[in-house]
Amino acid sequence: MARLLFVHAHPDDETLANGIAIAHHVRAGDEVHVLTATLGEEGEVIPAELAHLELPAGQLRPDDVADPLADVRRAELACAMKTLGVTSSQLLPGGWRDSGMAGSPASRHPRAFAAAPVEVVGAAVAGVVRELAPDVVVTYDRHGGYGHPDHIQVHRAVVSAVGSLPAQARPRLFATLIPRSWAQEDRSWLQAHVPSDSEVQVPGDGAAYAPSVVPDEQVTHEVLDPSVAGVQADALRCHRTQVSVHDGFYALSNAIAARLSGREGFAEIDSATGELIALQGSSRRGLLG
Repeated sequence: MARLLFVHAHPDDETLANGIAIAHHVRAGDEVHVLTATLGEEGEVIPAELAHLELPAGQLRPDDVADPLADVRRAELACAMKTLGVTSSQLLPGGWRDSGMAGSPASRHPRAFAAAPVEVVGAAVAGVVRELAPDVVVTYDRHGGYGHPDHIQVHRAVVSAVGSLPAQARPRLFATLIPRSWAQEDRSWLQAHVPSDSEVQVPGDGAAYAPSVVPDEQVTHEVLDPSVAGVQADALRCHRTQVSVHDGFYALSNAIAARLSGREGFAEIDSATGELIALQGSSRRGLLG
């Protein structure tokens, strides 16, 4: 039995980015732990009846005023963790808050996660890693998947945390990536399967990909398990303020469709440099391979 730790910035990130790997390893009998940095207080709320939970755009919430969305997203995270069947789920000690996108008012909040010193956040992550002693840690690449400041901060903090441990105590560290061929296949699938009268939009052939979409050869590890795609979809339904789930695809508040493909790609990170480790050979390995 192996022990894996998935580190993410906000509730729902764990299921969106790694729901397949989490469910796959839970089903395999491994210990799976999830660490979440903030409660996603700046998330854009999809259901109209819950719109009052979202702070109006351009406003900064005072530090002494409660975030009503925080408790809702905490409950959503608990629901998703139960659905995925993880061994444990916890918030990162420190009381940091969702920083919002770069330049937003939330980025100036005194508890903004992205503004915290990396060494301080890294020390908090290191404490959790020492406590759990995982064999594998999974997080974002240096771009944070799509450039969100909190995601980038998580990457930096996790690299700092793992790198600070004695060499013999360091777990293997992985970034979540998408091979370009998968991204192209998923876009073609969406174009063929999302109804033309759907409430969501399908990206066109010329639409840009996220920074986490990389040349195939950079993705050296993978989890392929369509049998747990339904588990991932059910866990995403827990995050109802943030995600709408459809037949084989989902959308966030931007109403852009994304495929539930039953597969996730990864590359190992050098904890000393934060860079991806290139491997020889064309076949991909599992996270424990």
